[in-house]
Amino acid sequence: MEDMTAWFRRKEKGIQTATEEKKDTPKGLWYKSPTGKIVESEVLAKNFYVSPEDDYHVRIGSKEYFEMLFDDNKFRELDAKLTSKDPLKFEDTKKYSERLKAAQKKTGLNDAVRTGFGKSLGKDIVIACMDFNFIGGSMGSVVGEKIARGIDYAIKRKVPFVMISKSGGARMMEAALSLMQLAKTSAKLAQLAEAKLPYISLCTDPTTGGTTASYAMLGDINISEPGALIGFAGPRVVKEATGKELPDGFQTAEFVKEHGFLDFISHRRDLKKKINLYIDLIQNNPVRTEKASA
Repeated sequence: MEDMTAWFRRKEKGIQTATEEKKDTPKGLWYKSPTGKIVESEVLAKNFYVSPEDDYHVRIGSKEYFEMLFDDNKFRELDAKLTSKDPLKFEDTKKYSERLKAAQKKTGLNDAVRTGFGKSLGKDIVIACMDFNFIGGSMGSVVGEKIARGIDYAIKRKVPFVMISKSGGARMMEAALSLMQLAKTSAKLAQLAEAKLPYISLCTDPTTGGTTASYAMLGDINISEPGALIGFAGPRVVKEATGKELPDGFQTAEFVKEHGFLDFISHRRDLKKKINLYIDLIQNNPVRTEKASA
């Protein structure tokens, strides 16, 4: 019988392979969804970053959402240079100031939200989108300020405002300063409502904590992507606080919609069409199509 272990023995020692000759698969060429489906990254990108086999919506950031929602990816970024300070000199395992610098270097972003002004289906719109890669999409002073300024810009231009949430909640390193952003953004949205301008809130995976407790749930229409985690406290905390077993699908977009916190769930490929449809209906305007706006 053949000795199977011989297959795993290196007969020649000291074998060196030049880096450029190694045949490793390039990093990022494949993506594996939580259900085990494997898809090429290029195919994933062409399918709006949704796994074709199981329809899993991969987490994406402002770059990808802006590409999808703004016509021809043309927009003007607002307040791009705003960055967080460290007034409390906060330090846990690392200084907050160092954590900010590390996040900025790693992501190429200045903070956890970007705002842009451009056209979507031919009409002007302001979109604010959170980036989870930046300290868990946490809401600090800069996030609240950029959203507030984005709303001000929408009011000034008399255009709709869209908020795309993807956040772990308030940024604990800014303590009460972070919590103040809940009130500030909510007050600004009240001004938007007084100006009779539409506000569409899109909750993506995950939308939790202070984000859920403020602007994420204040839309004229609240929508979500399939399967997104939406809640205030996490399932483990809720279970410990209530002492009860949680139902299947607890805090998924589908569960939240069934219990009245969401109006619609939309597949990512339909987001641009659906968001603009809701805006047209709210403003009692003729419904636009992609062909008509081209």
